[in-house]
Amino acid sequence: MKNPVSLLLLSSVSLAGCAPQSSISPSVPVAPTLELTADAETVPVGTVNRDAADDPAIWRNAADPAKSLIIGTDKRAGLYVYGLDGSKRSFLPEGELNNVDLREVMIDGKMTVLVGASIRNDRTNAHIGLYKLDPQSAELTPLGKYPAGPGEAYGFCFGQDSGGEVFAYMIEKSGFVREITLAFDGGLPSARLTREYKLATQPEGCVVDDRTGRLYVGEENTGIWLFDLDADDFEPQRFANINGRELVADVEGLALAPTGETGGYLVASSQGDNAYVLYDLTTGSYVNRFRVADGAIDGTSETDGIEVILGDFGPAYPEGLMVMQDGANEGGTQNFKLVSWSKIKTAVAP
Repeated sequence: MKNPVSLLLLSSVSLAGCAPQSSISPSVPVAPTLELTADAETVPVGTVNRDAADDPAIWRNAADPAKSLIIGTDKRAGLYVYGLDGSKRSFLPEGELNNVDLREVMIDGKMTVLVGASIRNDRTNAHIGLYKLDPQSAELTPLGKYPAGPGEAYGFCFGQDSGGEVFAYMIEKSGFVREITLAFDGGLPSARLTREYKLATQPEGCVVDDRTGRLYVGEENTGIWLFDLDADDFEPQRFANINGRELVADVEGLALAPTGETGGYLVASSQGDNAYVLYDLTTGSYVNRFRVADGAIDGTSETDGIEVILGDFGPAYPEGLMVMQDGANEGGTQNFKLVSWSKIKTAVAP
């Protein structure tokens, strides 16, 4: 990623002239869709009878994978930390939060699990909340709240370059994609807006591939855009269209399943038909799609946020873990579902 040195308010021209069409004929058939089942689920969030659970992040404990943690937002109340068994480990009341992400970064000479979230308490001014996760206690400690430009905070993700510099990406509800450069001089976080671009309509989901310096952003009724963070211009390229076949509006959460130096999958929540879509990161081509159907645990529907982390998470998740928000949860209070990545990989392999 670029190391920006000044405030770059780059092009705010909308993409209306080149955006793909989002109105799809109802006669267009959806691509064949696999059906898998969940392996576990979290306890529900605390807000009942409302759309509340939204976005997960996963911290993998490399030393003891079974003690890895999941962080999930209740967008009406705050941040939950769950164990892999789905139990609630802690809760931090922070008000209205939407998306969450994490990175391991060096702060004041110590490797720290840094958690960030988009704060929506002020609908006219976006803010980022930064927190420190204690892996032993599963507790979150607030580090501060930082301005992220005007408008309503919505999507959020981190990026980190090869030198360890950390960037936060605020996806504002009216369309702005903002890059905020973080610093931790003296152990105290600071944040400054360095670049922005305005999409034509409402975006939300985002994810950064730290290997390639690429930011992926979902414009909910249009498709997925790719920003090359090493380019001089902070402008998107079209990655995938909403076409009613592979990807059905709204496109919501985005996640990465990276392999090698550049390969792997981009995974997207195809909320409009309760499915998840995989794209090849190297070629950008569509690979496959699946749903989480009812089994011993109920399936998922109307999914907002998703996360995928590869690696050993213990016997139940030997190759990685996918976590997705469930908007229905058998008609009860919303929660998050867990699916083994080895199950997904085997099913969707071309």
